[in-house]
Amino acid sequence: MNQPLENLVNKFRSLPGVGLKTAQRYAYFVINGTTEGAKDFANAILDAKEKIHFCQECGNYTDKELCEICDKRKADIICVVAEAKDIPVLEKVKNFSGVYHVLGGTISPLDGRGPNDLKIKELLARIEKHNTQEVIMATNPDVEGDATAMYIARLLRPLGVKITRIAQGISMGSDIEYADEMTLTRALESRREI
Repeated sequence: MNQPLENLVNKFRSLPGVGLKTAQRYAYFVINGTTEGAKDFANAILDAKEKIHFCQECGNYTDKELCEICDKRKADIICVVAEAKDIPVLEKVKNFSGVYHVLGGTISPLDGRGPNDLKIKELLARIEKHNTQEVIMATNPDVEGDATAMYIARLLRPLGVKITRIAQGISMGSDIEYADEMTLTRALESRREI
């Protein structure tokens, strides 16, 4: 394999979930396409990288000061997620009308991430500012996600806000990112207080 092709394959391989064969398929697709198509693809990547940042209110991805969700919805219910990539998945649940709060990860001592490394203080400030009635903990159902949910629940109890956790349908150790719409709908509808 020549060097430019190998470099392109390696760049595609660096993407999450892309193995060697898929990376080669992507590379050949780019090579066999038009120069204009390759430039458009490269420009789309650069444009997204330059313009997309985190929403000042919730931490979602946006190209404006506030994301569309924060701009249009009331914060009476806040759904707490670990990462911004979880929001589009949860948005598939059509009957959720609240807003989100991105923590920026979960508590994970093995990875050197503690409560002070997450956007928990910002969550507390939002709850007080908007007189939030319910906080839904939608972190992944794994050890770190559960520990984070329980830690935040302990902080929120004195505020008198209802604290719930997404329920059945999402198996222990799995990622919300990969759950289907029906599973997430059931999980949100069957949430329980913690």
